[in-house]
Parts: sequence; C-alpha cells; structure tokens
Amino acid sequence: MSDPSSGCAPYRTAVTEAEAEALVRGICFKTGPPRLLGVEIEWLVHELRDPRLPVSRERLEAAYAALREVPLRSALTVEPGGQLELSSPPAASLTECLTTVSADLDAVRAVLRRDGLTLAGLGHDPWQVPRRFLRQPRYDAMEAALDRTGSAGRYMMCTSASVQVCVDAGQEEPGPLGHVRRWWMAHLLGAVLVAVFANSPLSAGRPTGWLSTRQLRWAQIGAGRAGAPALDADPRGAWARHVLDAPVMCVRGDGDGPWEVPEDLSFRDWTRRRAPRAPTRDDLDYHGTTLFPPVRPRGHLELRMMDAQPGEDGWTVPLAVTAALFDDQEAAETAYRAVKPLAERTRGLAAPHNPLWRDAARDGLADPELREAAAVCFAAALAALPRLGAATVLVDRVAAFRDRYVARGRCPADDLLDAWRARHDGRPDGSGAPLLTTHPHGKDTPHDRPRPRRRNPA
Repeated sequence: MSDPSSGCAPYRTAVTEAEAEALVRGICFKTGPPRLLGVEIEWLVHELRDPRLPVSRERLEAAYAALREVPLRSALTVEPGGQLELSSPPAASLTECLTTVSADLDAVRAVLRRDGLTLAGLGHDPWQVPRRFLRQPRYDAMEAALDRTGSAGRYMMCTSASVQVCVDAGQEEPGPLGHVRRWWMAHLLGAVLVAVFANSPLSAGRPTGWLSTRQLRWAQIGAGRAGAPALDADPRGAWARHVLDAPVMCVRGDGDGPWEVPEDLSFRDWTRRRAPRAPTRDDLDYHGTTLFPPVRPRGHLELRMMDAQPGEDGWTVPLAVTAALFDDQEAAETAYRAVKPLAERTRGLAAPHNPLWRDAARDGLADPELREAAAVCFAAALAALPRLGAATVLVDRVAAFRDRYVARGRCPADDLLDAWRARHDGRPDGSGAPLLTTHPHGKDTPHDRPRPRRRNPA
C-alpha cells in the first residue's frame, strides 16, 4: 500500500462517495486470530518540586529536545498541551509489551528528573487551565473547530491524559474472539473500564462532581467528533457511514498558512460538492485521524476511554486487564456475559453519549451494576493472566488494585477526592464551593453534590 506522505498518485486522486465508503470498510477491521497488543500512554508533565506550578514553555522545549536524543523502541510524541505520549510497537505478547514500554519509561523519567520535571498519571490536570504548547496548523484548526461546542475541546487537547490499549479486531467468524462480538463488548465493557479507572475528579483545583472529568470533556465535545456509531450487526458498514457523515475538521492547505475550518461539512458532503476542492484518499485518511470515538477501529481496535493512572506502574493494570478480557477466550466469554445486561441502560444511544457512560464517568463504581460487572471482569482477568504468560508480579498488581478499589466500590479518583477534602473541608474561605461545569447535554449544574453509594438498578 502506498504511503500517503510520499505523495503517490493513489493518494492525490480525488475519491467519490462510493470509493470513500469502500475504502473505510476495507481497512477498519483486519480480521484474524488475536496475536498483537499495544498500548499508548499519555502523561501530564509537572514540576517535580510543586506539581501545582505551571511548567514554562522554555523548560518543556529543553526537556523534549533532550528526549529526542534518547533511543527508545516506543514512539515518543508531544500532545497539544505539552503532554507526553509513548506508543509501543505492536507486541506479540503482554510480557513483551510491558517490558518494552517499562524500559522506555525509565529512560524518559531519568531525563525529565534531571530537569526537575516528572510524569504525572492523572486523567485531567487538577490545577492548570488549557494552554497550548504546540502551534501547528492541525492544532490551530482543531481548536477552532472544537471551540464551536464550548471550552471542552481545549481542556481535552491540553489538560487530559489517558491509557489507550490496542487489541486485534478479532476473527471473522462468530464467537468470543469474533470481531462483531469484540466490537460490541468494547462499547459495553468500555463503560466499566471508565468507572474502574476513573482518575480525574478535579479541575481548576476543585471537584467537578465527575470521577472522570476527562470523559466528561469528551462527551461535551459532541457525537460527531467524539462519538461512536450506532451498534449493529455490521460494524464495518456502521463505521464507514459514521466516518462519511462526521464533520470535516479542516481542509489542509499546501503552504504555511492556516487551514480552512469548514462549518457543517461532512466528508460525504465534501465528496458530493467537491469544494473548496475535491477530497482525495489522503484527505480521507486524515479525516479518520480527526475522529475520537471511545473505540476507534484502525484495522485493530483502539480503546481510548481510560484515564491515565497513578504511580509509575499504574498503567500496567488497565493494559493487563484489557488484554486478558479480549485475548483469552474464556475470559472474553465471561466478560461479555457480565456486561451484556448493561446494554439496556444505553437506551439505544451510542457511546459515550448515553446514560450508561454518563453514570460510569460521574459515579464510577458507586453504581452497583457497574461494580458487579467490574468484579466479575477482574476475576476473569486474574484467572486468565497466567494463561497469557503474565509474571507473578503483574498478577499481584492487578489483584492489589482489585482489593483496593473494585472490591470496595472505589476508583483512583476517590483517593484524590479524599485528599482534597482533607485539605479543604470546613474552610471559611469558600475554597470548597461547588465548581460549575457543563453537563454533557448542555445545562450547567453544581457537580460536587454527594454521589449516591447505593442505587436500585433501573
């Protein structure tokens, strides 16, 4: 296949609507027995001496220049707000993936430590306001497009971080490892993973009322840019329709000037109007990179819904649990049965813009059904990890997370809230006042209200 960056003719040739849909259908799910695994880890970069202090542009530039000289097996990239991302190469096993990324992280941390900086595993920066570090046409256009739905886009670009796990699409045939089953499970299990690994309850120094404020920001961006397609029996067709009907973020220019940011133009419309110019195969590929659903099919499945995790090794738990539940046949069947009843709570709406995902991001494992599903899934993952060749230290780490959080109906965000309340409760200066944030469906509400610890399932 030609490389779009090479300027080869197939990528510069205009595509029709039918051609675009066929291209998307052909590349979104590459089926076969699950063999490969990957992880993409985003980190906030904080001052080692005081994480509440903003890191200057000059310090970030110097640190990143030093990092570019470090040999790494993972791809190291910088996000719009200066967050760091490490993307592993495809690995043949969970152990290989963990070994590669752990070694690369050790090297990155050593360089940052010399500059007085540290990596912070948080889904949303508790203190900083959005501040762009990268000034590139792509991010200028993204900011302009996302500003049309409010400030959530800037927070997503500049103050959020995640753990994204990549698994193979699965087999063509039906069954626990079939691609249709895995696609469905990803969107139901995804809500459980949001609740389990929620780790972003603060913004601007105060609680938002959501355990995953990062997921709240994604929901606020809107379904066209950050939503999933409706689930049906034909994931390829559903995703292809979704891509063509999604709004075009930008029309790239040839020079150094700003890119055009059209309004109310879907890719389907672009193929029909052929203006401001006819779209090409390269434009179609690029358009796919501007869509941010919670599960993105890129030949494989990219699970994007989990907050960055605390501690140097915290990221290994969501990686291990996700790998076990998707790639071990027995665990996959158990997980699917555990999350299937949650489908009723979606009310037929696509993730993350449905009640199930809203409750997961806001209430975490205080929700009894999500807690029950999480307990079953963790038990299945712990049983599967030795079958996948996981080391005892990793199994023990997953078990410790289960005992500390899942078994108690908690998540890492609860620790952050406990620490915040210990510092602020009872102060007469108003520092504990509710922080108003925008509801995913548009209304402003005070979000530090008490969360119900028990609720009768609807």
